[in-house]
Amino acid sequence: MRRQRNIKIIATLGPASSTLPLIRALFEAGADVFRLNFSHGDHKTHRDVFNIIRTLEAEVGRPIGILGDLQGPKVRIGTFVQGPVILRTEQTFRLDLDPLPGDATRVCLPHPEIFAAATVDTELLIDDGRLRLRVTKSSPDVLETVVLAGGRISDHKGVNVPGVALPLKPLTPKDRIDLDFALSLGVDWIALSFVQRAQDVAEVRELIAGRAGLMTKVEKPTAIDEITAILALSDGLMVARGDLGVEMPIEAVPGLQKRLVRAARSAGKPIVVATQMLESMIHAPTPTRAEVSDVATAVYDGADAVMLSAESAAGAYPISAVRMMARIAEQTEKDPLYRAIMNADKPKPESTAADAISAAAAQTAETLGAAAIVGYTDSGSTALRAARERPTVPIMGLTPKVATARKLAIAWGVHSVPTRDPSGFNEMLDIALEAALRDGFGQVNDRIVIIAGVPFGSPGATNIMRIARIPEAGGSGS
Repeated sequence: MRRQRNIKIIATLGPASSTLPLIRALFEAGADVFRLNFSHGDHKTHRDVFNIIRTLEAEVGRPIGILGDLQGPKVRIGTFVQGPVILRTEQTFRLDLDPLPGDATRVCLPHPEIFAAATVDTELLIDDGRLRLRVTKSSPDVLETVVLAGGRISDHKGVNVPGVALPLKPLTPKDRIDLDFALSLGVDWIALSFVQRAQDVAEVRELIAGRAGLMTKVEKPTAIDEITAILALSDGLMVARGDLGVEMPIEAVPGLQKRLVRAARSAGKPIVVATQMLESMIHAPTPTRAEVSDVATAVYDGADAVMLSAESAAGAYPISAVRMMARIAEQTEKDPLYRAIMNADKPKPESTAADAISAAAAQTAETLGAAAIVGYTDSGSTALRAARERPTVPIMGLTPKVATARKLAIAWGVHSVPTRDPSGFNEMLDIALEAALRDGFGQVNDRIVIIAGVPFGSPGATNIMRIARIPEAGGSGS
């Protein structure tokens, strides 16, 4: 099944999309990667959904990526004795370590690290910023605050502390259990939440030990100060705009999104734009005009993927949301201005053989009117460097490793294909020509540009480019 677009779609699975018929419908509507959100659901539920995805993969004969998203050290308040309460602007309100249920005057905040980091005038945002408190007095176990913006507050709402680097470990005990479970299942990507510093990524990368790609979610402003080091340690980035829009001025998020997309593209690593992309489709059959423009902006910027969260996990119209996102992407990529806008931020090739070959392949394919670029890859590196160039022709990522093919499902413009392991260069050439013809990326006599690394199995060793024609049955490529 060939997609008629370059940008990929990630669909979160949940109560609205957890059966084989629904997941199949989401895939047919355009989902390339499925997200398992470990903030919700138990391990049995995630295992069942994982198995359904792999069953579907076998049915359709296409690699499908699976991303396991860890909850991370999310800070939350405790409970209230009589349910939700109303906080009024300018009233006082106390946060403490007392585990007893709260009321309209106080509530437990079971995170001693917040008390250690907060000082007078520190602002606390509750429930995605709907309520704002300012600290008037701090101690190791009590924060006295005044309510700057009041409203309804209920059990276990999240707390953000903008601009403060909290002494939180990158993984909670729950995250460690979930990480081990996700890796035992065989997910293709792990998404790391609430990263604050490069060391957080390094610690988790060591635990993953190459068993999955590491996708770092950027949702804390403190991470931006170390983004170069964080990106170097990550296999991909996700612009998680929900918490990011709470932790920093919301008007600054669009510019930051563009900078992060540019940085990831320059590094040749997948970049995902996420959160509230088609939010209104949780309850409505069509999105707002602003949401359509938001998705299109990510496409114009050259992001690798866009993601649906509650729209596909718990919304009333999950299939319509995926189909709508695919339609927006396809239409945007047909825009005559698409290439000019995306190429305005096109990174220059790095001074490596891999980038020299990849850049040459993109230019050669365009000059010759080739049908496709075929990258033979073991680790995925060759296909990712080809995708970094954002060529005008499709990219086929041929690999003898199914795990690599699944991981590449998230990469811009890459149609990943598991193949047999070639015994040498000539057999690799035959495999590439067969795959291009079989999967509809070319016809007899069409030219394709083939790139690879020799010797085979050497990650990042892209060093060969070959131009070949698809032969008639029984013929050989030239």
